[in-house]
Amino acid sequence: MIYTEQFQNYLHSEAFLAPLGLSRGTQLDFSPLGRGEYNTNCTFTHPNGQKLVLRINTGSQMHLDDQIGYEFSALKNLEPSGRTPKALFCDSSMNCLVMEHLPGRPLQYETDLPAAAEIFADIHALPIPADCRLLEPKNPLVAIIDECRQMVSHYYSWEESDPTVRNLLETLEKEISAKDLSAPEGIRKCIVNTEVNSGNFLINPGAQSYLIDWEKPLISEPAQDLGHFLVPTTTFWKTDVILTPEEIQHFVSCYRQAVSGRFETESLMERLPLYFTVTCLRGVTWCAMAYREYSQPGRAIANADTYQKLQAYLQPDFLENLLKNYVRRDFLKG
Repeated sequence: MIYTEQFQNYLHSEAFLAPLGLSRGTQLDFSPLGRGEYNTNCTFTHPNGQKLVLRINTGSQMHLDDQIGYEFSALKNLEPSGRTPKALFCDSSMNCLVMEHLPGRPLQYETDLPAAAEIFADIHALPIPADCRLLEPKNPLVAIIDECRQMVSHYYSWEESDPTVRNLLETLEKEISAKDLSAPEGIRKCIVNTEVNSGNFLINPGAQSYLIDWEKPLISEPAQDLGHFLVPTTTFWKTDVILTPEEIQHFVSCYRQAVSGRFETESLMERLPLYFTVTCLRGVTWCAMAYREYSQPGRAIANADTYQKLQAYLQPDFLENLLKNYVRRDFLKG
């Protein structure tokens, strides 16, 4: 890991060590864990033997002034579920937090749908604390549509955009916007992750499994997480999996069973197809925006796999499949 001299000094200071119960001058060894666009993560071992994660924030997709504090607050609210990392402390002045390191492997759609259903059920069953600071869109579906329009505008204004792709994107947006996206009174709200791809799960067959990476949590409907989890714009991103209607129905059945009466799930059957549609639109409009960025003259392709997926998502066949099977069809009814 490469830190500024100021941050290196911070890691040896009382401000960092004291919350961990350590004295000034304690030496800790940090190893890279993973890096995203807005965060850098590394692991270290506490002298008591506990393996921990140091997460350093470098920006905010949500345009927050205190992104790391927002994540810390979410983790503290989620801790009673037993399905997320326990956060030890946060220092917003240095944009970092420390949390426990959890074991597990990435989720495999072919075998782990029941485990994912149990994780979601335990998280969604948590009551929202009275002092919860997480953002709550007035209408999550409309908020996602608005985000999609903003992202895809970058592709529409590009003189090299593909007319066939543009037409399909416009058709998707038009047909989805024409649906009844109103939010019913009394719909259950909970804390949702909003970015539930396979790499954010830590699966331990026969033991407790987890959901990590709480960078963009919101207060919303359970259907927002489930819709994002099941659609091809999520499953196909890191794998080559597109779930069948039978697999989707099986997952929903597992989820309702795992909820086990802790909250009502009848409305889920009506709300989930709507989240299928807007999540698919969000995925391909983001890809359209990113594809333009990747195609700029002189821009190096930082990740060849990402570039290939961007191209795959913007193929007419892929877009037509979304339109036919996720916008014009209710997967829960077969």
